[in-house]
Amino acid sequence: MSAAPPLAKATPDLLPAGAAGPVLAALPRSPGVWAQAWARLRADRVGMISLVVVVAFLVMVLAAQVGLLAAGWQKETGEPFAPPHVVGADAREQAAVKEAQPPNVDLSDIDPLAPRYPEWNKRAAEVKTVVEHKSQTLPFGADRLGRDVLDKAIKGAQVSILVGIAAALLATLIGTVLGAVGGYFGGRAGDLLEWVYNVFTSVPYILLIFALAAVFKSGPLAKHFSSGIAPVVIILGVVGWTGIYRLVRAEYMKHRSREYVRAAEAIGAGHAARMFGHILPNVSHVILVQLSLHVVGFIKAEVILSFLGMGVPIDMVSWGTMLAEAQTELVLGKWWQLATATFFMATFVTAFALLTDALRDAMDPKLR
Repeated sequence: MSAAPPLAKATPDLLPAGAAGPVLAALPRSPGVWAQAWARLRADRVGMISLVVVVAFLVMVLAAQVGLLAAGWQKETGEPFAPPHVVGADAREQAAVKEAQPPNVDLSDIDPLAPRYPEWNKRAAEVKTVVEHKSQTLPFGADRLGRDVLDKAIKGAQVSILVGIAAALLATLIGTVLGAVGGYFGGRAGDLLEWVYNVFTSVPYILLIFALAAVFKSGPLAKHFSSGIAPVVIILGVVGWTGIYRLVRAEYMKHRSREYVRAAEAIGAGHAARMFGHILPNVSHVILVQLSLHVVGFIKAEVILSFLGMGVPIDMVSWGTMLAEAQTELVLGKWWQLATATFFMATFVTAFALLTDALRDAMDPKLR
């Protein structure tokens, strides 16, 4: 009696009717691309800590956007240049004021109202304290107008991070669409886009930013973009798309002739469906990593523009404007605004950069 073939029990067409489904369902499935990337990211301790820090900053930005944090950053809640709590009130200034007071001289023979002066001065000081309610110290100190530096740093984080994310999204959108068109179609369309790319990259990056900033600040577009962060977002987005375009174009040139794209063409899928429905998901990891890299770069660029007076308007605050104000304060020995803005910016930028590196490692196809 001959034995049955060894694979007969595992072959679905040899199983009884209705038994193939449960057997196939019981077979183990390999995790998808995103599930594998998330598993590798969770195993990266530095990447997870960076993710927590970035999420905390984003929650803080959202709370500031809706008015739950730093809503009164323009209020003069403290004395001008009030130091941080850890420093305490400046005893040297108090000593200088005390030394500047005139000596106690009996003026009753000259001025009959002289005995009443101490009482009047005491009442005036009490009224001033009741009316102003200004603190001598604040958690992170105050600026030259008495505004809380901590509130300014939180509001500055909202502006700088929103500018960085919005500009990175705009640059990624432009670079992805143009790179997809140039890499997929090639020919004259690809040559035209390559010419545009070479024109943009032939001009030094910082000079192109300054030229566009001058156009938005004092050129014909100034009346249309007189306030808000839109000019900075447009400037950075229009200038920063070239790197994403180059990478996406190369990926599309590589994928356009692969079997799954040919199969989609055979079943009648159009150009748009093949470009954005089939190829785009397979190159999304490259786009995502470039997006995160551009967020960090654009935050730094916004800080530089605002520091030079070409960024956000004067009625707004960002990390760049705080650093510009701290320039003159540092000469007077008031270091807390510089330290606070630097600490917030360095913490977020470092965490985001480390998270970008972790994402790049997690989504690297060679590590799958």
